[in-house]
Amino acid sequence: MTADQQESFAQLGLALLAAILIVYVVMVATFKSLLQPLLLLVSVPFAATGAILLQVATGIPLGVASLVGVLMLVGIVVTNAIVLVDLVNQYRERGMEVRDALLHGASRRLRPILMTALATIFALFPLALGITGSGGFISQPLALVVIGGLFSSTLLTLLVLPALYDLVEGGRERRRARRAAERAAADEPRAPEPALAATGAAAAAPAAAAPAAAGPAAAAPERSVAGPDAERASAEEDDD
Repeated sequence: MTADQQESFAQLGLALLAAILIVYVVMVATFKSLLQPLLLLVSVPFAATGAILLQVATGIPLGVASLVGVLMLVGIVVTNAIVLVDLVNQYRERGMEVRDALLHGASRRLRPILMTALATIFALFPLALGITGSGGFISQPLALVVIGGLFSSTLLTLLVLPALYDLVEGGRERRRARRAAERAAADEPRAPEPALAATGAAAAAPAAAAPAAAGPAAAAPERSVAGPDAERASAEEDDD
């Protein structure tokens, strides 16, 4: 590898890092979150994996054109992830749970994502086959990188990204629900304990029975005291 090639690789590596940083900043401003853009950027390593595997399978060495293809992949791959996650967020704003939103969003976005990826792949087939003539040494590695990266990232975006989203956002949702349930349980007034209620009822029963028992006993002397007076009064009436 010559000095010029090393310098070109270094400059393209810096351009790749700058592209990833710019994409992250734009997605943070779009989603108003620091974590969701990181989930979307997970698709970039998937794209690089597919690109490298396809180049190894075809025997074409990595060059400057390949790194240019990786730069193109950063924008293409993240676009598919943005389309999926944005719809999932809209479903969640309407009141859906995370898993229901993922199921509905993935089913609605599956066809557009696949159609976009397949259209790009088929459009790059002539370049990948090297039928462009003298410019094939530049166009063929670029097309192979884009095709391999787009193929692997599309499959893994539809499978791995929803799983990661459910792991992160679903975990947040479950923790919020658990804290809300704990606060609701703490705010509820506590009912009296059964043992204390039974003791109070048992103590109140004798106290209520005592006046009831004393009532007939108190009425009996009144009748006995009033009895002689009534007899004398009736005797005096007879004498008259």
